[in-house]
Amino acid sequence: MRGALTTYALRAVVGALLFPSVRAQIKVSSFDGNVTEEELKSFNDFVTTLKPGADNIGNEWAQGHSGEQTKAMGLVYQIGGQQQTLDQMLRFCDAVLSERNDLAKAPVGQHKIWTGGIDPVWPNNVSQNPIQTGGEQGDPVGHLANCANLILKTNNLYDKKVTIGDPNKYGATYLDRAKTYLKEADTAMNNHILKRLLDVSNGNKMYFAKDSPYMGDKPVPWNQQMMFNYAFMNLCDAHRTLKDNPTLLNKYKSIISASIDWFFHGGGLQTGKSKEGNPIYNWGYTMPKTSGEDSNHGSLDVAGFARTYIDGNYGITADQMKPFANMFVDVMTLGKGKYAGTVDGKSGDGHASDTNYIRSGYLFLAEFRPDAYESMMSADLAVGKTTKSADQFSRFLWVKRQRASAK
Repeated sequence: MRGALTTYALRAVVGALLFPSVRAQIKVSSFDGNVTEEELKSFNDFVTTLKPGADNIGNEWAQGHSGEQTKAMGLVYQIGGQQQTLDQMLRFCDAVLSERNDLAKAPVGQHKIWTGGIDPVWPNNVSQNPIQTGGEQGDPVGHLANCANLILKTNNLYDKKVTIGDPNKYGATYLDRAKTYLKEADTAMNNHILKRLLDVSNGNKMYFAKDSPYMGDKPVPWNQQMMFNYAFMNLCDAHRTLKDNPTLLNKYKSIISASIDWFFHGGGLQTGKSKEGNPIYNWGYTMPKTSGEDSNHGSLDVAGFARTYIDGNYGITADQMKPFANMFVDVMTLGKGKYAGTVDGKSGDGHASDTNYIRSGYLFLAEFRPDAYESMMSADLAVGKTTKSADQFSRFLWVKRQRASAK
């Protein structure tokens, strides 16, 4: 009996070492009260087991797993301020920077894209001819700038050696690493996105360049504007902290401000009232459409506006966010665990299909509809239970923290 138990125990230990993600899962301690140490520890233990994507094929670093996980780490670091969370974000940012087209060796990098050059981009489909780029280029830049921004806001880390080491020679100290991330994020932004991909000549509104093989001369869809805004916003914050380049900061800020103004005040949305009498929004995938945005892209839109609201530098107020929340609760929530496939309460095919779960971007909205908080969170999470969705959990923690802080 003793021998059998020893063999079983040995197998369990070996299994845990070889497959740590099997046992590491994120746990919800409670829906109310402060974010707990148990919740933060479970998140850190889980993300430590994750492996960053090897490239951006299929938008891995945008709305794919690695992209959403990196954003989740950044948000949880804002919530808990634990160095272990930041260190895992650095691990992912080291990876995404090393995979940039002009820096990575073939087959990941060194591809000539539609511009004719080996640009500082993250191709999402290298089988295309020519290789195209679009809004997905904003997210990798945003990850680098976000991580730089978070480091720069943590003064006590500046001169410390980075815990995970410096295998790519991006900077031995946290401050050095932040400066590298910021420099390379600026490089991607100014040597491809603003140089060739985007045309912002019309009042700083984002259009794709006329010669872009992807949506050339057309307005950038809202979810993709949110990807670019994620980059612009964090680049602004990092340069604001360093006070190193006010001209570049103002350039970035003018573009994100134009994007926000275009949506809220320039014809990007329709306003109305729900059956319950609450103010709601309706908008489309891209201008000039102003209705019927699908649930998938709507979640990405909402997450982008929530990030901008959290940042606090672009004039988005809680009153402006509440109609998004009313839209989700009053219009998209169909009852019996079903959620509409479009923001105007309808359903179709593909991204517009109804779902039996809540897409994680909408979870931010529970802050603005406290009456729906528990029903929204309990749709896919349960107290004492676990999840493997880092983005879902991070957004739950954010709203939980906000509710606790407001009491």
